[in-house]
Amino acid sequence: MTAWVHGHVQGVGFRWWTRSRALELGLVGYAANQADGRVLVVAEGTETNVRRLLELLRGGTTPGSVDLVVEEFGAPVGDLTGFAER
Repeated sequence: MTAWVHGHVQGVGFRWWTRSRALELGLVGYAANQADGRVLVVAEGTETNVRRLLELLRGGTTPGSVDLVVEEFGAPVGDLTGFAER
């Protein structure tokens, strides 16, 4: 899954929070700040756990304030290890 998270999500611990939730779910990928203020989240793992992370991103308990999450699902690339903050 690739998700673009819109809102006040930079400088508030959002990437760290996302990384922690992803690792708890056994996902690999990364969360990266974007120049336009969004955070890009790329996550691979079981469909159930990837969808759970998406629910958490939209769930209202994230640091900062999430206004919108736009996701795209595709075939896993398979070359990711761990979950990084970029």
